[in-house]
Amino acid sequence: MSPTIQLSQAAGIQLANSDASEHRPLIITLFALFVIATLVITVWAGRQTKSAADFYAGGRQFTAFQNGLAVSGDYMSAASFLGIAGAIALFGYDGFLYSIGFLVAWLVALLLVAEPLRNSGRYTMGDVLAYRMRQRPVRTAAGASTIVVSIFYLLAQMAGAGVLVSLLLGITSDAGKILIVALVGILMIVYVTIGGMKGTTWVQMVKAVLLIAGTLLITFLVLLKFNFNVSDLLGSAASNSGKGAAFLEPGLKYGLTETSKLDFISLGIALVLGTAGLPHILIRFYTVPTAKAARKSVNWAIGIIGGFYLMTIALGFGAAALLTPKEITDSNPAGNTAAPLLAMEIGGGGDSTGGAILLAIISAVAFATILAVVAGLTLASSSSFAHDIYANVIRRGKATEKEEVRAARYATVAIGIVSIALGALARDLNVAGLVALAFAVAASANLPTLLYSLFWKRFTTTGALWSIYGGLSSSVLLVLFSPVVSSKPSSMFPDVDFAFFPLENPGLISIPLGFLLGWLGSLLSKEEPDVKKYAELEVKSLTGTGAH
Repeated sequence: MSPTIQLSQAAGIQLANSDASEHRPLIITLFALFVIATLVITVWAGRQTKSAADFYAGGRQFTAFQNGLAVSGDYMSAASFLGIAGAIALFGYDGFLYSIGFLVAWLVALLLVAEPLRNSGRYTMGDVLAYRMRQRPVRTAAGASTIVVSIFYLLAQMAGAGVLVSLLLGITSDAGKILIVALVGILMIVYVTIGGMKGTTWVQMVKAVLLIAGTLLITFLVLLKFNFNVSDLLGSAASNSGKGAAFLEPGLKYGLTETSKLDFISLGIALVLGTAGLPHILIRFYTVPTAKAARKSVNWAIGIIGGFYLMTIALGFGAAALLTPKEITDSNPAGNTAAPLLAMEIGGGGDSTGGAILLAIISAVAFATILAVVAGLTLASSSSFAHDIYANVIRRGKATEKEEVRAARYATVAIGIVSIALGALARDLNVAGLVALAFAVAASANLPTLLYSLFWKRFTTTGALWSIYGGLSSSVLLVLFSPVVSSKPSSMFPDVDFAFFPLENPGLISIPLGFLLGWLGSLLSKEEPDVKKYAELEVKSLTGTGAH
């Protein structure tokens, strides 16, 4: 997940440093075609957005397959596409563990969250939490957590998009980079304010198709080069990596020290559990008409995402087999250029038309990926503000649907402006910690509260507040004082050292703490749990009786 900015930067640098500048019109054309196509889809969907249910949940009209495709598009970010390929290219087996972690995460979402959430809520996570709790404090906490997770995730994607586009187009000035970030932010605002959930869902479906098609193309070409013999591919990768058989065995990245072992456990826990608490993923379960469709959509998503991560074997090990480690790390020390470098290599090299075309396709797919994820995140955060905070906290449930949707659109503009400003400031920073933070917060604050609300009858408002705010603050503070932010050359601020927490991901500490605080707050609370409401929620979540 972490290398969103670096990978985008490196992809652009590779093109800028090649003699392929003559092919920039091709890249501009591909970008323009995608933007125009998605804007047309957004305007079309916007004309069909009449009610709050249309804006928040797409009218609950999407089929299980359509929603599964959209969920896949929302989940597979540019970091997944390019970052995992780089990790595998440099670290072999240990890099592939990322793919396994992302896929296993969907089993957690399917087993624990998808169907009960679809049955129990209406538009947001706050609907589920507030069903048996005091409305105003719980909705405020849920809205705050959703917005924090979304904005940190948005910052990484926005800055990544800005750097990717500016460098691919040969823009090197700070003013030009800021302008690109602003244009991406404006596109994001247009997608959400005009199209709502319908427009965003269709954009995500288009992006998913493009991503799978691009990955399939590269995978086919790599396997063709090795006569479709995976054993030869892996053997060549191990030999060319300079690490021999160790390249195909665990230990190159996460077995070197005790700290690295703990860091891997922490990252794995955050990825697997955080996915089931990501707000832009959770709201996707409301776009289908029934709980059965929600369950089926997750099944579709598992199949699509599983196929994609399976193809990362060809991307990562193909890069290791066809490129030397020096070629990869010279372009980017973290190895995040593996996929674009591989595309150019199997296309004939950076100076060839074939190589430039394949790089242009991969770059356009990466840009499409970022835009789709950005739109989903913005919709999740603006929906939570409008539905949870504005309608139910500020207006105390008296806002009309029209007023609620208007508030969501205003929130979209505000969140877009904040994202543009932060993305512009962070355009030259390593924002790896921001993506990791999003997953850690989701796993530390959102998931414990959701699970307790759905499955523990003694859970109280105090427990919910302790869990959300405790998980939120602990994960933020631990990342702030970790090597992600300071003390290392790859940190956000490499020239200072205020890191006292040794791990790069706080999940090992903050996730158990979120569960512990929810349990402890409920036990210490003087509030009597509403057993009747819990029984109603249990029946509703498990059977779908009375679901929207």
